[in-house]
Amino acid sequence: MKIGSPKEIAKDEARVAMTPESAAQLQKLGYECLLQSGAGEAAGFSDDAYEKAGVEIVKTAATLWKNADIIAKVRPPEPAEAKRLKKDKTLISFFYPAQNEELLELCKEQDANVIAMDMVPRISRAQKMDALSSMANIAGYRAVIEAGNNFGRFFTGQVTAAGKVPPAKVLVVGAGVAGLAAIGTATSLGAITYAFDVRPEVAEQIESMGAEFVFLEFEEAQDGAATGGYAAPSSPEFREKQLAKFRELAPDIDIVITTALIPGRDAPVLWTKDMVEKMKPGSVIVDLAAERGGNCELTVTDEKIVTDNRVTIVGYTDFPSRMAAQSSTLYATNVRHMMADLTPEKDGKVVHDMEDDVIRGATVTFEGAITYPPPPPKIQAIATQPKKEVPKELTPEERAVEEKAAFRKQTITHVSLLGIGALLVLAVGLVAPASFMQHFIVFVLSVFVGFQVIWNVSHSLHTPLMAVTNAISSIIILGALIQIGSSSIIITALSVLAIFMAAINIFGGFLVTRRMLAMFQKS
Repeated sequence: MKIGSPKEIAKDEARVAMTPESAAQLQKLGYECLLQSGAGEAAGFSDDAYEKAGVEIVKTAATLWKNADIIAKVRPPEPAEAKRLKKDKTLISFFYPAQNEELLELCKEQDANVIAMDMVPRISRAQKMDALSSMANIAGYRAVIEAGNNFGRFFTGQVTAAGKVPPAKVLVVGAGVAGLAAIGTATSLGAITYAFDVRPEVAEQIESMGAEFVFLEFEEAQDGAATGGYAAPSSPEFREKQLAKFRELAPDIDIVITTALIPGRDAPVLWTKDMVEKMKPGSVIVDLAAERGGNCELTVTDEKIVTDNRVTIVGYTDFPSRMAAQSSTLYATNVRHMMADLTPEKDGKVVHDMEDDVIRGATVTFEGAITYPPPPPKIQAIATQPKKEVPKELTPEERAVEEKAAFRKQTITHVSLLGIGALLVLAVGLVAPASFMQHFIVFVLSVFVGFQVIWNVSHSLHTPLMAVTNAISSIIILGALIQIGSSSIIITALSVLAIFMAAINIFGGFLVTRRMLAMFQKS
């Protein structure tokens, strides 16, 4: 079968659904690859590069749609393109079926099979095909770069001979894929980064990336774990608390990046006009939800505006397309992984298995029928965390009783262990010679002291500590050096072997320690 990618006809769309690298992988699956001439030019991929990868270049889109059995696109097809679909043809692209009901009906009438890359379920097995996450990752990164381009200062703080420069303060609203990418980029550039999300389970992810989670005091925490990894719509009470918190933060924030968007819904307004008015002159807002109305009340879709108080609001909707080479590479890889699942025998023939959770979830029309919406995923994208019970506050008297009981229990345990140890040493001493007992007692004491030292060390430092102790314990090399001059060949050979192994222990121990400690350093 033949798989082809036409040139995208949407305005300002620079991405392409097939790259020379992905074409080579598709050919290994048994497919012939077609490309409309010039389809990859805007993303930096020339026709010559495709031809070297074994791709057949066709001049017109009509020829490609006619000859290809599978059409891989980026944007949803225009009605004129959808009418070129025929029975037994398969379309793979972003489709957004909830917003494109007429297009869905048209594809059904054409009797074509449509796989929507935006409908890939968010489960572990499907991560390699998750094109939404791939594009959101790029959008989050690009949003910070775009903010920096419109911001009049450094992100990182500096102390120079000319004066002190304070670090920028960045607030990321929404900690999905795009939000986390924005957090990582802003933090790496040296900004003080804050992040907010209605899902409490992402707080640890935010903090692990060096940002501060904006905690909202609210009795009923919003939990979006059961919604396929997306945030759930907030209650009116929660929303009021949320807006009040943002109003409190607005005067102190330099850059706001909003990413809050629920598939199939208009973007919630989270940054209102009065919040924009409270921001400092020169501040920047980048609204990644501009395509669905925007999280900022003043956002203008596909435009950049400057308010009366000199706050720049960026409402572009083509962030991935502004990094077309990178986004095309990632999207083409997502499509290639989807094709690998559709071609289990690697024989160039599509097996559209509707029993497969991933293929079924992404398929929106199949054999003349609309299959959207799919059944709910069998596995939650994020496991719901059980609510932690708040420990009861103890009175001073109860705490004193508890500490006394714990001390008594610990004392009994230690005394019992020491008593058993003393009895065992005494039993050995009744049968062992005096010369042996001297070494044996030293051995027992060293084991006891060593155990106490290691037991009280933090778990994160166990590996470097053990590496150092291994190196120090290689003092055995001294005994081997003394014995290496023995007249016995066996003793000499054993001494050489002992020196060799002890040397590995010494150098290896300190090398491992150095590498482990380097993990705790920034450079």
